[in-house]
Amino acid sequence: MDWPVSVALAQSVPELPTGTDWSYEVKLDGHRMIMWRTGDGVRLQARSGRDVTSVWGDLALAGHHLPAGTVLDGEAVITTEDGRISFEAAQARAASSPTRARRLAAQRPAHYIAFDALQLPSSTGDIRARPYAARRAALLSLLAGLPANTPIQAVSATTDRDTALTWYDTLHSQGIEGIVAKRTTSPYRAGRTGAWLKIRHAETIEAAVAGSPAPRASRGHSPYGSPTDASRSPSA
Repeated sequence: MDWPVSVALAQSVPELPTGTDWSYEVKLDGHRMIMWRTGDGVRLQARSGRDVTSVWGDLALAGHHLPAGTVLDGEAVITTEDGRISFEAAQARAASSPTRARRLAAQRPAHYIAFDALQLPSSTGDIRARPYAARRAALLSLLAGLPANTPIQAVSATTDRDTALTWYDTLHSQGIEGIVAKRTTSPYRAGRTGAWLKIRHAETIEAAVAGSPAPRASRGHSPYGSPTDASRSPSA
């Protein structure tokens, strides 16, 4: 697999799809990141293709526990003292110099929440052509071999739509931005293909306006998940 890899993206939809061939993940709002465990180290790639290893050194260090040849897709997130994911903290880290990033990492270490495996070690190689369900199983198996205190975790996922809607309705206060639905039979393809669909909470502001109104927008937050499939219990 050649650096940089083009990432898969989710299309916005008004409601979650139905059917037996969908899996649902909590949607995170941090810093999209591809983690490359090479033969001699770890490289971290932003969605744009930039090398961001120098400002996420704590995650690069954790990535050394992965077997060489692993490539993961996921989100770098940072939590506040109350356990909520902070989009602003992740953006501040991403925009920092390497020196400032090290200071920020000492104050608030990052987590890497993986939601896909793109390549596996040694002879297995590139698995992007495999269906999502197989890639998810490979991801969970891979992460199960990491140390117990690793900041690298798998995003929470479920195949039960009602469970996903419960997450959507109840976890927003904890920072869940929404839900991403992924077709279980789909390969990993770059761009927006319709195999990944997302719903997000809309934040609105009520105000009395005199004169011509001007549009306002705000960006939400989101938290991270657990290393096991939440369907079988509890991000793009």
